[in-house]
Amino acid sequence: MQSVSRKVFAAVISLAFAAAAAAQDQPASNMEILRDKIKADKKHLIAENLGLTEGESKVFWPVYEEYQIELASINQRLGKAVQSYAQDYNANTLTDDKAKALMTEALAIEEAEVALKKKYLDRLTGIIPATKAARYLQMENKIRAIIRFDLAASIPLAP
Repeated sequence: MQSVSRKVFAAVISLAFAAAAAAQDQPASNMEILRDKIKADKKHLIAENLGLTEGESKVFWPVYEEYQIELASINQRLGKAVQSYAQDYNANTLTDDKAKALMTEALAIEEAEVALKKKYLDRLTGIIPATKAARYLQMENKIRAIIRFDLAASIPLAP
């Protein structure tokens, strides 16, 4: 990615984590505004780095929006799992059964992400060149990797 793109990418990720950190302290309307800003910045980052033609843009962006909707569902599952773990961790109530259920859900979330990527790879390569589809999925992967890294750094190991 170009230097400017890296800065935008870093800003998107920083905003994502600022939103997550502020989620408990902000009214819902402020969180919606922040989420919309993050979505717009991410979309700008994708647009800047894909180099789509006008024709490709017309068919790509509706598919992108569908992907984001399905990804948001996965993100909600992940958020619920993290929140559930945090509650049990903080209350010192994490049992073996709860830990197993959380790990099962974590693996199911990973499987859902892979299935989503496979589904959209087929769709994307049908509407834009495979190199651009690969670049798009690489950008999504990088964003997810940063999010997962920060989550892993902030979530303590099970007691």
